[in-house]
Amino acid sequence: MKAPTVLIVDDTPANLGVVLESLGSAGYRLLVAENGQRALDLLAKQPVDLVLLDVIMPGIDGFTTFARVRSNPAWADLPVLFMTAVDDPAQKVRALEAGAVDYISKPVHPPEVLARVRTHLELRAARKELEKQNAKLEAEIALRSDAEAQLAQSLDRALLVIDGDGRVVFRTLRAAHLLHKHLPGHEPGRFPPELAGVERRESPHGILLVRRFAAKDGDPLNVVYLGEEHAPPGPAELVALGLTPRQAEVLYWIAQGKTNAETSIILGTSPRTIDKHVEQLLERLGVENRLAAAAKANDILRPVGA
Repeated sequence: MKAPTVLIVDDTPANLGVVLESLGSAGYRLLVAENGQRALDLLAKQPVDLVLLDVIMPGIDGFTTFARVRSNPAWADLPVLFMTAVDDPAQKVRALEAGAVDYISKPVHPPEVLARVRTHLELRAARKELEKQNAKLEAEIALRSDAEAQLAQSLDRALLVIDGDGRVVFRTLRAAHLLHKHLPGHEPGRFPPELAGVERRESPHGILLVRRFAAKDGDPLNVVYLGEEHAPPGPAELVALGLTPRQAEVLYWIAQGKTNAETSIILGTSPRTIDKHVEQLLERLGVENRLAAAAKANDILRPVGA
């Protein structure tokens, strides 16, 4: 595991020597800057985990240096501990109000320096791990929420649940699309009487297929699946690539040239969730980019002989 890097900003050799010896013996990687400008230059060149910053220095003082550090978004969460020889409570309060995580009085006491540095490095590591876990949890929640919405938002499964009186108690988005396409005048909340007892119905837009599955044990609910005869290949065919139904839907729209933002609108979910699905389906397909994924999809979606 890589040792944390501590930047020490101090122009006093005696104080600097004590701090270097204390933290160096503890195994930390140390960087030294004799003034504020040099500290900013070092921060711009390499990652640092914590800064020990002297208040009184030639050139720009510690408070000005700290303000410039905080003005850079890349260093916004960098823990900074002020070191001051001025025994003035107002100055210490100013340091904390400015956003410093702690302060150390000079002359420094090595065990105190080591304890404070270790504590704030551990707090920073814990915070970063918590942020990482939170981001992971948010992504998992988004995917789970998306999965729960799939049944109602699916583009390749046209399913309805109807009760004994012909009322529609549940339908997927695809089912709504097919009914609107083939029976544009039907009453949305009821199963079209034109489909009662038929397995196929011809319309100007093609042939609608109807399959019914009656519930058992006297349950009045019935499940109806709709389909189209000679329908072009759709997302369902892409499951053969080893994808989940939702990943197949996302890949289908990638193959149609849609962006992640456009796909999120089509599937009724967030762009961030689509980003996660794309990341996972690229990994499953063993390809590096969307173009290669679309090529694999089109091998299946392209009509034979096309």
